[in-house]
Amino acid sequence: MEKYTKENPLRVFTTFSGYDSQCLALKKAGIPFDLIGWSEIEKRAITAHDLIFPEYKDRNYGDICKIDWANVPDFDLFTYSSPCQSFSISGLQQGGEEGSGTKSSLLWECKKAIEIKKPKYLMLENVKNLVSERFIDTFNNWLNYLETQGYTNYWKVLCGLDYGIPQDRHRVFCVSILNPDGEFHFPNGRKLTTSVEDFMQTKDEIGEEIWNKIVDPPENYENYIKDNEQFKKFAVEQK
Repeated sequence: MEKYTKENPLRVFTTFSGYDSQCLALKKAGIPFDLIGWSEIEKRAITAHDLIFPEYKDRNYGDICKIDWANVPDFDLFTYSSPCQSFSISGLQQGGEEGSGTKSSLLWECKKAIEIKKPKYLMLENVKNLVSERFIDTFNNWLNYLETQGYTNYWKVLCGLDYGIPQDRHRVFCVSILNPDGEFHFPNGRKLTTSVEDFMQTKDEIGEEIWNKIVDPPENYENYIKDNEQFKKFAVEQK
């Protein structure tokens, strides 16, 4: 990856953004970035995103199907962790072929952004079952499409346990680079030295009021976390 600075940050656009773990990862890695835009429609995810990244609150382009990419500023990195429900073994496994109308077929909406903006880097993350015998053809069709656009693809199934995270979660990651001038290699793993308990907070650490709202959230939970200054402070501390 090129050298990015505060004066010349990595320009990022995330889709299916959630609370934007991608941007949190960039921040933890110390890579200066500017979130040019993000795309999310789920209300609770938007609320979480706004609490974690209030500076980008006004850059949500909403429904990916309705974005006019010609009017979006250029960006270097495009992330697209599209819905996994139709691939996951926990779902109906209806697949995600283009035009099928499933949630996971929203993957193909990303073609518009890729063809119009031609970002240097692309990153996909999805459930391991995407590369299973049942769905590997869909995955290969996507990779073949990216190759027609000039991208070289590098993909691998990674597990959190192998990277110091106490969670046995396998996910497929695919990094695609437009006309790369070298090889991309996924990082080596590292020894697990923590447990889930190391990441858990106690009632005393969080505060009784917030604890009670998390354990037994009220019907107006969204308004509560929007208006409650103590919760905002808690959210900022978690960044």
